[in-house]
Amino acid sequence: MIIYPAMDLMGGRVVRLAQGRFDDATTYAADPAEALAQFAAAGALWAHVVDLDGARAGTPVQHDLIADLARAAPLRLQVAGGFRTGEQIARMFDAGVGRVVIGSLAVKQPDLVRGFLAEHGGDRITLSLDVRVIDGTPIVATAGWTEDSGRSLWDIAALYPEARHLLLTDIGRDGMLAGPNFELLEDAGRRLPHVAIQASGGVSSLDDLKRLDTDGAIVGKALWEGRITLEEAVNLAGA
Repeated sequence: MIIYPAMDLMGGRVVRLAQGRFDDATTYAADPAEALAQFAAAGALWAHVVDLDGARAGTPVQHDLIADLARAAPLRLQVAGGFRTGEQIARMFDAGVGRVVIGSLAVKQPDLVRGFLAEHGGDRITLSLDVRVIDGTPIVATAGWTEDSGRSLWDIAALYPEARHLLLTDIGRDGMLAGPNFELLEDAGRRLPHVAIQASGGVSSLDDLKRLDTDGAIVGKALWEGRITLEEAVNLAGA
């Protein structure tokens, strides 16, 4: 399992949100470039970096910063936030980014996103689907989690047989340190055997990581608040 230490950026500063609420953000003192260097020193091979301002605006806001970070980073970056065009994605790859994450666009403009996958390949694009579990069905949310698409995770995933990476977030768990939604992740693993699933939302302890049976895990707040160390997580996961 690959551990992706997560770094969310607002105004160039490292923050974490609770359940995606921009009015409930905790700001950390870490310099983004120094944080990436520390991730690499701890043994991480990847980091997950999010332009929260871009995600909120639906257009690039901190992509200059992310491009600079990617050029200097001692590990590979998976980056998210505000990507809407092929030019924006290509710029990230030119800067050395390993993967670009596409979220709401995968729900709203599937033809466009299938074009991104065809152009760059399934190993360079990570689909990110954020869900609320309603009456037992994972319903995909869009627009920074403020809107429900009315479509299930399974319906949206079926649009992308060529996808190879899926970042799956249970909104109710994100930033709450309440533990991942193991049932949802296990169901996704059974239904979507062709994709490498990254578990996101709720990881709060090494025990959570031990229970996960996914290809990757996004670990954010638990790292920043010292509940687990990245060294421990990487050693446990083996990546």
